[in-house]
Amino acid sequence: MAKKIAVVGAGAWGTALAAHAARLEHDVRLWAREPEVVADVNERHENRLFLEGVGLPPALRASSVPAEVLEGVEIVILVPPSAFLRNVAGLIAEHIPKSARIVIASKGIDERTLGLMTDVTAAAMPEHDAAAMCALSGPSFAREVASGLPTDVVVASKSAQAAADVADALHSPMFRVYTSKDPVGVEVGGAMKNVLAIAAGACDGLGLGTNARAALVTRGLSEMARLGVALGGDPLTFMGLSGVGDLILTATGALSRNRALGLKVAEGIEPGRYLASQRTVAEGYLTARAAWRLAQKLGVDVPITEQVYYVLHEGRPLLEAMKMLLTRAQKDELWGLPGPAA
Repeated sequence: MAKKIAVVGAGAWGTALAAHAARLEHDVRLWAREPEVVADVNERHENRLFLEGVGLPPALRASSVPAEVLEGVEIVILVPPSAFLRNVAGLIAEHIPKSARIVIASKGIDERTLGLMTDVTAAAMPEHDAAAMCALSGPSFAREVASGLPTDVVVASKSAQAAADVADALHSPMFRVYTSKDPVGVEVGGAMKNVLAIAAGACDGLGLGTNARAALVTRGLSEMARLGVALGGDPLTFMGLSGVGDLILTATGALSRNRALGLKVAEGIEPGRYLASQRTVAEGYLTARAAWRLAQKLGVDVPITEQVYYVLHEGRPLLEAMKMLLTRAQKDELWGLPGPAA
């Protein structure tokens, strides 16, 4: 059954989700801050600013007026960069029907509160049921989703019915949507994989080899799981789409903005200067600082995240960070995780 769906945020990922939903013949409206994006979507059926070269369904309509986009909607998908989620959620809250399902597809950890994206949204939308909010994550480059290539994602919520409603609306043979009852684990995976992908890019940029990259990704998965479990997540979630799935994609894929940042750091380019030259956001840059602070608060060992933070934000030389990781004390592989070795 066709639904009224609003996608809030017209970057590459938001545009891709809107295009997918429109191709399923839902009534989809896209909120964009930039007037040139609104004009592009409505008149040219493109988003040349963020997703150049990908045609969009003619039925997809865009607007910069929240009331127009959100009137009568049944599902709202929030996709602004994580740093802007609080402001955007507060801006649109009064226009969202109380019965609408709210889905957060932004990935990150809030720098101010160290909360996850559902926490940020719930605080900005106190009139809406926080327990029914959903997190959408998984290995999903926007350009491939917008182009209709096969993709699997997961929708997680404390409310099984909310997750099922969203999955039923978005699932298709080319965009398979699984459900989860562990939004904490799904969100931690979606946030941390960006930080770890920066490390993987730096590893490749230094020419350390594929053995080293595989080791780094695997050990990164362990610290992702340690942080998620400390927040109440299920360790098995990190074996799924939002954990190992998204980590593999983002750490190795050529379309990964976070991996690209790591490659540039390995070239000796100052990260802030590189990011200032890019229109799109590498979420791992800010998430590294928030994740490091959150891990410190919880007493969780996250050595790769620690080094990414110090390299990006404190000016630690990359080779020094590499040496600090390689010379860490030997320990049991599953140290710090639930089970016999914990």
